[in-house]
Amino acid sequence: MDPVDVIDLFPGERAALLGLLSGLDDAEWRAATACPGWSVKDVALHLLGDDVGRLSGGRDGFPNPAFGADLDLGTWDGLVAAIDRQNAAWVAGTRRMSPRLLIDLLRVTGEATEAYFRDLDLTAIGAPVDWAGPEPAPVWLDLAREYTERWVHQQHVRDAVGRPGLIERRWLAPVLATFARALPRALHGDSAGSGARVRLVVTGEAGGEWSAARSEAGWRLVHPSAMPATATVTLDQDLAWRLFTRGIAPEHAASRVTVEGDGPLAAAVLRTVSIIA
Repeated sequence: MDPVDVIDLFPGERAALLGLLSGLDDAEWRAATACPGWSVKDVALHLLGDDVGRLSGGRDGFPNPAFGADLDLGTWDGLVAAIDRQNAAWVAGTRRMSPRLLIDLLRVTGEATEAYFRDLDLTAIGAPVDWAGPEPAPVWLDLAREYTERWVHQQHVRDAVGRPGLIERRWLAPVLATFARALPRALHGDSAGSGARVRLVVTGEAGGEWSAARSEAGWRLVHPSAMPATATVTLDQDLAWRLFTRGIAPEHAASRVTVEGDGPLAAAVLRTVSIIA
């Protein structure tokens, strides 16, 4: 599959976030978001924490020895618990920060992370993107994952304060293309035989089509073709990103999804998770 190129989207995404936050009133900063227990301000603090982690750990090579202490990071549940604990501690410890200072710092860290990302070799192999699989992943996929994290959380803020989302194709299409990389992991462990194919169709301006094929070695993404699919799942772009980030449960999404073919395989597609949660 072709890489998802997001490197030129970071400045515009951050500028949109800063413009959004700069126009909020006190009540909007306190508004609840889709992230349980987090306000708009908490989500913005979390984004700042992500930047700090990227710069400190990635750019500067500064270790984080407390991360995952007493947890088994080799398991999904252990990794989720470690990330949740770190995120909660950061947000709780920075809530005394004023909105004005938070915006100023997000501007600084946004510029610094963009510069750091542009210095990276996008074709090099780095750490795994865990929701896509346990294997080491190319740097471009890690940056695409980072872009999806920023886009989704900005959408959480926009939803909370009733502002239109960044849903034009240039912003949302890379999010959906990145999320599709989670299909093989979602299908892992199914009972389908070699030769099975799954087709995911996302409708809308930013939508697209992705396919996964089963071989003796397991599931992998393949270029869409005219070959018949064992299961085809069709859903709209707004439902897709919310479903794949656990913003809506598969059973609640079912009435808005069109399924053709093998039901269990289609159900596995609807359980795709493109975040660590």
